[in-house]
Amino acid sequence: MNTSQESAAQGSAPTTPTFAREDSLPRVPLPTLEESCERFLAWCAPLLPPGEVGATKDEVTAFLAPDGPGRVLQGALEEYDSSPGVHSWLDTFWPYRYLGRRDRIALNANFFFLFQDSDEQQVERAAGLVAGALDFKRQVDEERIPPVVQRGVPQSMEQLKYLFSSTRIPGVEQDTSRTPYSPERPGPSRARHILVFFRGNLFRMDVVGEDGAPYSLEDLQAGLRAVMKAGAEPAADDGRVGHLTTMARAEWARARMALLDCDPGNAHALETVEDALFCLCLEDFAPAGVQEACDELLYGDRGNRWFDKAVSFVVFEDGRAGLNVEHCQLDGTTILSFVDALLPVPAAEHSERSGARAQGQPAAEPVDFRLDGALRGQVLAAAESFAEYGRATATRTVTFDDFGSNDAKALGVSPDAFVQIAYQLAHRRAKGRLGATYESIATRQYKHGRTEAMRVITPQMYAFVDEMEDPEADRESRRAAFRAAAEAHVRRAKECQAIEAPEQHLWELELIQRRRGAELGVTEQPALYRSPGWLTMRDDYLSTSSAPSVNIQFFGFGSTSSRCIGIAYVLLPERFNLYLSTPETVADQMHTFADALREAVAELRELLAE
Repeated sequence: MNTSQESAAQGSAPTTPTFAREDSLPRVPLPTLEESCERFLAWCAPLLPPGEVGATKDEVTAFLAPDGPGRVLQGALEEYDSSPGVHSWLDTFWPYRYLGRRDRIALNANFFFLFQDSDEQQVERAAGLVAGALDFKRQVDEERIPPVVQRGVPQSMEQLKYLFSSTRIPGVEQDTSRTPYSPERPGPSRARHILVFFRGNLFRMDVVGEDGAPYSLEDLQAGLRAVMKAGAEPAADDGRVGHLTTMARAEWARARMALLDCDPGNAHALETVEDALFCLCLEDFAPAGVQEACDELLYGDRGNRWFDKAVSFVVFEDGRAGLNVEHCQLDGTTILSFVDALLPVPAAEHSERSGARAQGQPAAEPVDFRLDGALRGQVLAAAESFAEYGRATATRTVTFDDFGSNDAKALGVSPDAFVQIAYQLAHRRAKGRLGATYESIATRQYKHGRTEAMRVITPQMYAFVDEMEDPEADRESRRAAFRAAAEAHVRRAKECQAIEAPEQHLWELELIQRRRGAELGVTEQPALYRSPGWLTMRDDYLSTSSAPSVNIQFFGFGSTSSRCIGIAYVLLPERFNLYLSTPETVADQMHTFADALREAVAELRELLAE
């Protein structure tokens, strides 16, 4: 999510409609096979002992041979990239990457934002967020949001189409995504309702009148109070169908089919859920602090979520609020632009701008599912399994009130390079080694562009950390090593922005073999994908992503492996906040890392000071 903060005047119609530049954006460039193999060897080599480097080189040579599998797979990808209707050679990759995962998406894939605090009470804050979202939707529908331009380069706005009425649908083999602006549902969503959860009870509430005008703030508040009154009695534990969305995807797919078979009315209930503009999850408690608020946004449940909805606002009893986001169609940059348009503007202004008017208390009614004994048992089992999964996850917030991007710039360093180097120094001291590190790099300057996978460990990064750990090294040699590591980091980030990166390209070639191997005559997985380099480079010790916005306190996501620390960071001019996550079994190492990070930031600032 590493991107400059997006901002645009939202008040009047822009000269250029929101989606007008999409077709003129450049296509995602397809690297040559030689380029990606050369970069792959360079990227994985610092992580490997010499013998494993040699073994990986041998597999790359076989992959690249004139009669090797790489040539066949690359030819198939080039043919696909030039096919009519294909926007990018990644068009098939993205659905597989997100919709193809078979584990649970709750905690594992969805991410969250914790908003800045407000003085408003729960109902007022919730109604204001609804009003702001409806104002934003109107601007998307009417293409009144100016296309984003970063450093003179237009960015894709395509993902804005999937903020509202988008729902992930579980499948046994692969999920699908139900969205507006699709052949089945062309144009913007015409739904007029949202989902409101309270104490495990699920309600459908109208937020837009029959003539298309949103309800006034006072009407929305009245509707939410009525919903909370109707849902005052907590739902039965075995009737909270939202728990099913925490299951592994194939299990949830089968449970969804059982829901449809159980009672004809369940099809209508699912239609109501899946067509809703978004979720509003009202909690009947206040988090004890920021840490608990973040955890609740990431994996809080109690049957009070539908994790497959693209956007779920969560508002706590004390008015604290945030978002949980389903990732398959939406990246952090898009959600940041939504949040940055939503939060700084007073709710009354959003309401007036959207054309809202008083229409009386909006219609609201329970969304009822009829369950048999087997389904009720599944609901309870899903609830307990996810609760245990949450308990098996360790998290921590880290706040630097005395450090921000301005401080890094004053030291003459890219802020992102500074913090990524600090992560590596802290990781070495916490775990005794460096390990594969992922960083998400935004590539929205391309048609249907999303992100590229950057691998942070370079030879220069290794050399710098070694220098810092060498008691004989002097200040000047350490400074020189730091500058070299920072320059290498910035250079690689720019290469990733230009799609000069190997991982996603080689991964898609592997997926082509899985899908079409028999047809193409590549019947076995190429040995490259079992090589030490491929396996080690993608075995994350750190998974990192940045979300710079003054309107959020924290953002976060779950760890990606059994020993990985997830690092979601908000790096702003005057502050630096992180949310860390890792499996409970290695929680001690995460806490050691957090403490070492504080020391590393202070040490690097002192090192670079004139």
